[in-house]
Amino acid sequence: MNGITEKLLGIVSDWAGSFNGAFNIRENGQCAGRQSTAHIKIESKIDVPGLDIRILPGTKGESVSIPACVTHGDVDDLVYNDFFVGDGADVTIVAGCGVHTDDGEPARHNGIHRFFLGRDAHVVYLEKHIGTGGGSGKRSIDPVTEATLAEGAILEMDTSQLGGVDDTTRTTRATLAAGAKLYIRERLLTEGSQQARTDFEVFLDGEDSGVDLISRSVAKGNSHQAYRSRIVGNTRCTGHSECDAIIADNGTVTAAPELTANSGDPALIHEAAIGKIAGEQLLKLRTLGLTEEEAEAKIVAGFLK
Repeated sequence: MNGITEKLLGIVSDWAGSFNGAFNIRENGQCAGRQSTAHIKIESKIDVPGLDIRILPGTKGESVSIPACVTHGDVDDLVYNDFFVGDGADVTIVAGCGVHTDDGEPARHNGIHRFFLGRDAHVVYLEKHIGTGGGSGKRSIDPVTEATLAEGAILEMDTSQLGGVDDTTRTTRATLAAGAKLYIRERLLTEGSQQARTDFEVFLDGEDSGVDLISRSVAKGNSHQAYRSRIVGNTRCTGHSECDAIIADNGTVTAAPELTANSGDPALIHEAAIGKIAGEQLLKLRTLGLTEEEAEAKIVAGFLK
């Protein structure tokens, strides 16, 4: 691994020279390190670039990390990763991505992740994205997540874009069986002329399934964010979608929620709020000795925490 990869790994996946548990490190489209465990097997796909990660039924307390890094321009990385989580497993999956370019060439990573959770499986999925470098080349990260949850399965997704990404399209699709639960926490920061599009679509097919989706974002500079969420209730189920955004400078945000009830039993709710930082918040922090820029940064950091 090169030094840029190690720096990016520290940001997106808490790399400290090594990983505990199973891992695969992807650097500029190639494998830079891999380790399986007795209960988690990582194998390369044969027909397309990517991995098959198989987690045995009943696996408890283990983790698998699959960070991907692009460290220079003129790289367009595409990877397909499939996670097969056995019945009753309880694991953490870390899948951060960093894109770096110091020249005028673009750098892009597109990770397509599919999750197949067995009955009563529980997965915590952590995903951080960041763009770095001083060049004019565009930095793009386009994650796609597709999840199929069997009866009683739980998937907790915590995703964040920390900054520096010029263009991103974030797509999430999920289908839930009876009693399955999906929890999503998204945090997104755009600056300058950056563009971000978020698209969620969840199908609640099983009785007593449920989704709780919360997105918090900050659009600064001349950046633009477009948020779309669609929850489809096909039986007795619960769905909640919440989109909160702060705009600063000339940033713009659009939010397009959609709820569909295909039976008489779904309980579906959507909440949305878009606004600027309140002047009294800035004033209060400035009376404590902070500059206006420091006060704004503190408010934004707390909002996205």
